[in-house]
Amino acid sequence: MIVLTRRATFSAAHYYWNPAWSQSENDAVFGACANRNGHGHNYTLEVKISGSVDPVTGFVVDLKWLKDVIEQHVLSIYDHRHLNLEVPDFATTIPTSENIAVAIWNRLAAPIAAAGANLHAIRVWETPDIYADYFGQQEAAR
Repeated sequence: MIVLTRRATFSAAHYYWNPAWSQSENDAVFGACANRNGHGHNYTLEVKISGSVDPVTGFVVDLKWLKDVIEQHVLSIYDHRHLNLEVPDFATTIPTSENIAVAIWNRLAAPIAAAGANLHAIRVWETPDIYADYFGQQEAAR
């Protein structure tokens, strides 16, 4: 099995806020990230596809096709947006790196599966020092 990775970048703003908590609780847990004006990141997304190498093409999947799927289902929706305010995925979910990875998985799983490919993992880099990996529900069940 091969795991093929396609990277993409997007810029987005967000803040951390739990509406069930008071301002002081949000400040205590999230610190400066609870500022409702938000702050931005230049995220790096890694989409990992696993499978066998096609003996005819030498590909696991066509990289141009994968780039187009990522553009259509993620970048066109997340790039240069305020995640809390403009992206439905985060209307009731705090846009942490972890939750962004899960939301992107949910956006990409069906179109990738429909093309006969296997979505192996999503990695979202929030900063050069912080990233989250998501492997789908099969990992959550372990």
